[in-house]
Amino acid sequence: MRILLTSDVYKPTTNGVVTSLVNLQQGLTQLGHEVQILTLSESRRTYYKDGVWYLSSLNSGTIYPGTRVRDTLARKPLKDLISWRPEVVHSQNEFSTFRLARRIAHAVGAPLVHTYHTLYEDYTTYFSPNERMGRVLARLFTRRILAKTDTVIAPTSKIEQLLRSYGVEKPIAVIPSGIDLSRFAPADDKDVNHLREKLGIPKDNQVIVYVGRLAKEKNIDELIANFSETADGKSMMLLVGDGPQRPLLEEQVRSLDLGQRVIFSGMQKQEDIPSFYRLGTVFCSASTSETQGLTYVEALASGIPVLCRADDCLDDLVQDGVNGWQYRTQAEYRQHLERLLADKALQSQLSAEALLSSSRYDRIAFAQSVVAVYESLVSERANLNRISA
Repeated sequence: MRILLTSDVYKPTTNGVVTSLVNLQQGLTQLGHEVQILTLSESRRTYYKDGVWYLSSLNSGTIYPGTRVRDTLARKPLKDLISWRPEVVHSQNEFSTFRLARRIAHAVGAPLVHTYHTLYEDYTTYFSPNERMGRVLARLFTRRILAKTDTVIAPTSKIEQLLRSYGVEKPIAVIPSGIDLSRFAPADDKDVNHLREKLGIPKDNQVIVYVGRLAKEKNIDELIANFSETADGKSMMLLVGDGPQRPLLEEQVRSLDLGQRVIFSGMQKQEDIPSFYRLGTVFCSASTSETQGLTYVEALASGIPVLCRADDCLDDLVQDGVNGWQYRTQAEYRQHLERLLADKALQSQLSAEALLSSSRYDRIAFAQSVVAVYESLVSERANLNRISA
């Protein structure tokens, strides 16, 4: 099958959308499908390389940090992709490349599938001065965009229910995004020990690790505040990533006198991320803006238990006392963390369960589930064409 994937973001950007897209691309290719990608360039240049069309774009960071918008009509890419005649078009973003995805799907008579990755209600501060109005606009925008698709993929049942509450009437398939589990499997301690030395983490210190954007919607200030209350003075917090809230978080760390216990590692290359997970005794997150939380899956696949703020989207992933805990109060966070840091046997038990629970998020299983949606849509369209003929 010929499959076109479209997205406003792609490598080398590191975020959940790109992770999901790359794993889908690789899974589909491993299954023998022919895949091309349409995305935005990080410059004013349009070019094609290794199955990917990069479109000229402009920086739109004033709206949301790190974003770009298309500034080209894309005649050449459109012509080439229409000539290629994809059998399915699968979009991953609702903005610049979505309109092109629709045009290509319409031109070749292919179904348009869309994965809903982002809870825009949690990002209202970036585009609306009024939070209530921002939430209304987010819902209207989402309903309007998804009405133009044939099927929507939601990473969790939480997102399916949310979209239904918005009034989305299109078919919705719940398919959790997958990852390359082999990248995160526990490996030789040499790499981890070298990274520990490089970051200045003493051998006997346990590490609470967070991986992701340093942005307001991730509630990292809550993580730091919770950490400041823990009794274990030898534990350290490692924040892997970067983002617009970093200066405020660094100031918070200074004000709490945690400068020797909290490390900001900055943005890291994708290939290096597994080693940062393996440094951790536990992965922590206070975010409630996730549609699935791929970093949680990556942590579990690394054999690291998860301690996170309770969220409906994690109910099938993080099981209390099995592979981690979901906490609701600062007291719960402190109770679980201090118990875990003090009990090596518990760490080993939760680590084994973490690995086991991550196995169902393999990228091949993910790709197979998505292909089943594609095949159903293609078959349905073929039957309709035969009837109308």
